[in-house]
Amino acid sequence: MNELVSYFSTISSLHRSLILVGGITVFWLIENNFPLFQLQYHKWKHAKINFFLTFTTILINFVLAFILLQTADWTIAHQFGILQWLPEMSLLLYTIIGLLLLDLIGAYLAHLVEHKIKFLWRFHIIHHTDTWIDTTTANRHHPGESVIRFAFTALGVLIVGSPMWLVFLYQSLSVVASQFNHANINMPKKLDKLLSYCIVSPNMHKIHHHYVLPYTDSNYGNIFSIWDRLFGTFTYLPTDKIIYGVDTHMLESEHNNLGKLLEIPLKKQRTALPIKKE
Repeated sequence: MNELVSYFSTISSLHRSLILVGGITVFWLIENNFPLFQLQYHKWKHAKINFFLTFTTILINFVLAFILLQTADWTIAHQFGILQWLPEMSLLLYTIIGLLLLDLIGAYLAHLVEHKIKFLWRFHIIHHTDTWIDTTTANRHHPGESVIRFAFTALGVLIVGSPMWLVFLYQSLSVVASQFNHANINMPKKLDKLLSYCIVSPNMHKIHHHYVLPYTDSNYGNIFSIWDRLFGTFTYLPTDKIIYGVDTHMLESEHNNLGKLLEIPLKKQRTALPIKKE
């Protein structure tokens, strides 16, 4: 554990980038060979849009990173936050509790709020417009949503009282977990179900990308599945019943066009459109 703390205390931007790129590469190769769905799309064209949005997220997080650093340093210096108020414990238990709480605030709560507040949904909906869910979808976020997510992460660091090494560990796990649970992987159903009792498995998260309610408003978790089960937002749907997308933006000319995707939050919100292919 001490080696882990030491590594993430000094992790370089290069290593963090390698974690992101390495995760996409691994899951890209797996889903190409063992796909859950035979998606009818141009994989590289689809990826280019999602990669562009991934780059904007990286850029925003890089520019605002000093806020996380200042927040983490302040909590340690002032002994503020849940981790700072807990009694002395093993480093392993400290890390697990910290990751669970950061995941609760930085991922689960942020995701839930984005679905419940209409203004925030305007930005998050870009993630849901994807009708070809694969590992690149994990980082398909409008720049506005990236700022929103960053704000929740900073709030999580403050409330949890997290040291910066734990923040870097959480972010690295969060990136890989998201790439994993979005990947178009055909996992054995029993294995997927078993994993879903602890972490967010691919089949569990894909239900969240079903095009209509109430499934869209369920399974909000990113790393740990405990929060959905604890707060009653877990649901189940057989994978053969899943239709990807969101019922207000099902046209390929819109959800597969970067310019139109970026404009969605600025336009009047619409009611559901009929499902049809162009």
